Amino acid sequence: MNSDHPVKALEKKNELDPQQLLRIIFDYASKITNERRLDYLLLLMADMGREMILADRCTVWLLDKQKNELYSKVAHGVPPLRMPASAGLVGHSIAAGSPIFINDAYENVEYKEVLLSGAIAMDKQTGYRTKSLMVIPFHNNEGEIMGAFQAVNKLTADEAFSEKDVEYLSLAASYAGKSLESALLSHEIEETQKEIIYMMGEIGESRSKETGNHVKRVAEYSYIIALGLGMSQEEAELLKIASPMHDIGKVAIPDELLKKPGKLTVEEFNVMKTHAEIGYGLLKNSSRRILRTAAIVAHQHHEKWNGTGYPLGLKGEEIHIYGRITAIADVFDALGTQRVYKEAWELDRILTLFHEERGQHFDPRVVDTFMEHLPRLLEVREAYSDSMPVT
Repeated sequence: MNSDHPVKALEKKNELDPQQLLRIIFDYASKITNERRLDYLLLLMADMGREMILADRCTVWLLDKQKNELYSKVAHGVPPLRMPASAGLVGHSIAAGSPIFINDAYENVEYKEVLLSGAIAMDKQTGYRTKSLMVIPFHNNEGEIMGAFQAVNKLTADEAFSEKDVEYLSLAASYAGKSLESALLSHEIEETQKEIIYMMGEIGESRSKETGNHVKRVAEYSYIIALGLGMSQEEAELLKIASPMHDIGKVAIPDELLKKPGKLTVEEFNVMKTHAEIGYGLLKNSSRRILRTAAIVAHQHHEKWNGTGYPLGLKGEEIHIYGRITAIADVFDALGTQRVYKEAWELDRILTLFHEERGQHFDPRVVDTFMEHLPRLLEVREAYSDSMPVT
């Protein structure tokens, strides 16, 4: 491919006047200041950068020092990416600690090899025409480089980025820096919480001879059903993170009951049922949203739509939707998996039971959503089968 490659027709714009620039900054200011979700914050940063300098595309790259990699969760026009910290124009810019300007990627000599293996190679695959490029590192409050903005194709008549664009994009990065640091910290804390929750869930299940894949399957089932019911991505993700804790109360149940191969006596079953209250007691006082959600799930996943469940005998919509979703996810996995006291059920037998228990054990709407998304649920069951090593 050469410089004669046709340029994608992009609408030309006039440079922003100071009033327009201020309007963009003020528009994004409160959104960025109040945002702690990393993906959303990075999207806001990319959008703000693109609007401030009139670029066609803007990518926010973050530096992962532990892995010595650059990664992008948000990039206009391309999927999330990871690459070595020294790779590409971004790697060069970060290593030098200074911006890079390129007026025409196909004519540039200084970074020819990098461009041939990067932007130009991508153009060949997509039909997009990369012309002007700019990369600007940004820093944390201690002055350490934490990532870089990468802008592609200036949308003004001259199609070239300027020193003024460096100033504007540096302003955007500086303004968002504190919020980005907070979001990264929150993200790290949440990822750690996820790991702890999965480990605790696996501990509860392993005592009753379950595998770690059981909690993974229940988490994925709950997530799919929650989305199918119309929950937001954020809330469905919250339930997915919390649902592995549904049986955490089993840590306090004696081994002779958890591992008993036959049917439990009435007295033994009454002891077994206490795991719902115990799990709730372990989690209910947390101020963390994830653990508060886990407390609800642990407490209510054995409640039944008709009011005959335990421990509270809640009925219908008295049962929190998190409990109603996790109930069917847990039963589906329990019935379809071999356990110490029973063989695995065939799928047709499980589905027949669910039809019979619609409006009895289970919320009718949750059953309908389960049936609607059964193909995806079965894909999860296959992907996380007990023959697969737990990771």
